Amino acid sequence: MRLVIAKCSVDYVGRLSAHLPLATRLLMVKADGSVSIHADDRAYKPLNWMSPPCRLEEAPGVWRVVNKAGEELRITLEEIFQDTSYELGVDPGLRKDGVEAHLQELLAANPGALGEGFTLVRREYMTAIGPVDLLCRDANSGSVAVEVKRRGDIDGVEQLTRYLELMNRDPLLSPVVGVFAAQEIKPQARVLATDRGIRCVVVDYDKLRGIVKDELTLF
Repeated sequence: MRLVIAKCSVDYVGRLSAHLPLATRLLMVKADGSVSIHADDRAYKPLNWMSPPCRLEEAPGVWRVVNKAGEELRITLEEIFQDTSYELGVDPGLRKDGVEAHLQELLAANPGALGEGFTLVRREYMTAIGPVDLLCRDANSGSVAVEVKRRGDIDGVEQLTRYLELMNRDPLLSPVVGVFAAQEIKPQARVLATDRGIRCVVVDYDKLRGIVKDELTLF
């Protein structure tokens, strides 16, 4: 990972145009090729970013980050205060809590809950940035990457997006589609997932465990 603290302005040219005026910011370049720009607020969320696959072209006073669609993140550097690189190695991934881990286990045993004709290929399929919860095949033998959460939010969709970008580079897997599975999916996460072609599945934890509710209902 490369961390650069610099006084810079940023312009994004693509489907939309955006401009960040001159200010001191953190530029983060990850091993997967992604580039993100951060301010000293907004918690973890970057001001702007470019997801991989993309290429970084450096010239005196300017960085050009271009993705495969031709969209460009142009960073104009007025002054660099620090430029440091670190080798972090392969991350083991997030350890899930008991319910989330059990939910993944139950879905692995019952992949049909994710889609008709689904079969499991492997749990914890490893990528360069961590393991995908489930790798499945659909009824047409297509590859499906499944991210399992107890509560599905935007972070989970972003995580699955990164996995899909990497997995679709593998000719033995491509094309790979995504399924975001959770007990509850927030509206914002559902909108983002739909925009990225990721299908959302709300799963019933108790039903997967074979627990039948005995509550009286009108219908």
